[in-house]
Amino acid sequence: MLLADTLGLPFGGDLAMILLVALALDAILGDPPWLYRAVPHPVALLGRVIDWADTRFNREAGRRAERFQSGLLATLAVACGAFGLGWVLSLLLGGIGGGWLLEAILASTLIAFRSLFDHARAVAAALARGLADGRAAVAHIVGRDPESLDEPGVARAAVESLAENFSDGVVAPAFWYLLLGLPGLCAYKAVNTLDSMIGHRTPRHESFGKTAARLDDAVNYLPARLSGLILVLAAVFQKDADAGRAWQTLLRDAPKHRSVNAGWQEAAVAGALGFALAGPRRYGRQTVEDAWMGDGRSALTAQDVNAALALYLRAGAVLAVMVLMTAV
Repeated sequence: MLLADTLGLPFGGDLAMILLVALALDAILGDPPWLYRAVPHPVALLGRVIDWADTRFNREAGRRAERFQSGLLATLAVACGAFGLGWVLSLLLGGIGGGWLLEAILASTLIAFRSLFDHARAVAAALARGLADGRAAVAHIVGRDPESLDEPGVARAAVESLAENFSDGVVAPAFWYLLLGLPGLCAYKAVNTLDSMIGHRTPRHESFGKTAARLDDAVNYLPARLSGLILVLAAVFQKDADAGRAWQTLLRDAPKHRSVNAGWQEAAVAGALGFALAGPRRYGRQTVEDAWMGDGRSALTAQDVNAALALYLRAGAVLAVMVLMTAV
């Protein structure tokens, strides 16, 4: 709260309660399709800005050092611009009656708890109908080649996406909102979106997107580890989960993951539910070698996706309780 107060934000002392309202709004409403058919989603608008910067400044004829410098400046400009926009919006909302509720509504659009749940549940339902439907559904949430996935591969991809994005889409936005208010949340979403769009090791983005990728690792470092802990705590309240095994698997396997952050959530889920996640996987024509998270079953099914969804819901409840504890 002290950092938010330093910025002169009007709701500095009430951020936890506003965040609870935002989490509730997102859990109930998610991203209503009817709304975002009429107006663009804030992240979609952000994506347009990043795409423009990529097209305008990422010149393929440029040298690696030049493209790195351009990417560094573009990343900082987008992140700082998002921070400034959030700061101005929060100040404006603080000057009107009911502004706290409007801030909660804005914050809810940058939290993805409901949409992650809906997408993973759609994969479970589709996979129960057949492999072709499962592949089509999982293509919406993962970057790997769906045609290369068998039934266990589809189920495992859905569980891994749900686990990893629990941090990126839920815990990290909450963490940065509590720390820096709406400016922090906006800046975090800018960095996360930059990484998803230009932070890949492709010939086009190897240099231009390097800053975005490294900055995303940095802003997710603490939230990822907090997410792993929350998932372990959630396992305490699920009959078919084992919190002790989740904790042991997290400590043993998370550091082995090729990602500095993703292993903490995946290892916690794998240990809690007796799965083996991550491991070798294919993105397009490239096979990525990675360590296994957990030593349980890798041949997952649609029912296993549903078990992961149940753990995810409990993790959301644990997060809400933790936020509430900071408010009292």
